Amino acid sequence: MNHNERGAAASVWMALLVMVMALTIGISVDLTGLVNAKQRAFALAQQAARAAANQVESAQAMRGQTPVVDVAAARTAAAGYLSAAGVSGTVTVTGPRSLHVHVTASYQPKFLGNIGVGPRQVAGDADVSLSRVVDGVKR
Repeated sequence: MNHNERGAAASVWMALLVMVMALTIGISVDLTGLVNAKQRAFALAQQAARAAANQVESAQAMRGQTPVVDVAAARTAAAGYLSAAGVSGTVTVTGPRSLHVHVTASYQPKFLGNIGVGPRQVAGDADVSLSRVVDGVKR
């Protein structure tokens, strides 16, 4: 192999190495972004569930009884929170003192989107149960 052939071979290897490194960095960035999007969906579900759980039928709570979820107000509060965050979701009242929030969002890959990988759907869920606590004791 003469001097020119060795230089060409080294250039090919260097080009391949650069492409592999760029792809590795792109995958790392996009997988990290996907994990962050999933964590955000989970956190938004928790916050929307808290907003919904604050909506109780006040008459029972004022009498010192175990609080019950005001279904309409809970759905409105959670939907408002999710709308303000720019995601969609559902609130399901699973009992008189419990509810479930499901959030869906999408993540658009930054690097892999350039080679045709489309948006990925992510979801987060949260459950809330209301209870009455007096002096640190659940009643």
